[in-house]
Amino acid sequence: MSITAAMVKELRDKTNAGMMDCKKALTEADGDMEKAIDWLRQKGLSVAAKRAGRVASEGQVASYIHAGGKLGVMVEVNCETDFTGKTEEFGIFAKDLAMHIAASNPLCVNEEDLSPEVLEREREIYKAQALDQGKPEKIMDKIIEGKLKKFAAESCLMNQPFVKDTDKTIADLVNELRAQTGENIQIRRFARFVLGEES
Repeated sequence: MSITAAMVKELRDKTNAGMMDCKKALTEADGDMEKAIDWLRQKGLSVAAKRAGRVASEGQVASYIHAGGKLGVMVEVNCETDFTGKTEEFGIFAKDLAMHIAASNPLCVNEEDLSPEVLEREREIYKAQALDQGKPEKIMDKIIEGKLKKFAAESCLMNQPFVKDTDKTIADLVNELRAQTGENIQIRRFARFVLGEES
């Protein structure tokens, strides 16, 4: 069975695994989506899960300054060893990440980091919009949840499409670097500064 780009994208969307891993999983599973998900979990995600539990306290703080000094970003990216933290690949990743944050303005690193107050405010906005549009009560919750999911995807760094390659999310890049280094890679925190903007 031929594996299409649409199938690879669907599996990527479901699992957050890298594109090449998804293609290999679909090939191994003869195009069966559920079997491909299981294959990824057995092969790759279990390895990533083991890595994610290891301590990452080395790494780099990278910065990016844009627009004639009117916009700046600092980001802390961690790994397990000083050796990996000093590699050119790690440095490029950290700098690219800082540039991405400058361009995409995420609110936080992960969905879990979104504050309940922000989510509640968004929920109220979506509810008011649905009421204004005369949406039936029975589907309103579904509409609101869908919009909240989209908001989280756009607002959280890990979910955002990478500005230099929109076929990959930041999570994909992190997973690729984990596979390349064999280490737990974590985006710890970031700060984005715009000249004259209130903090």
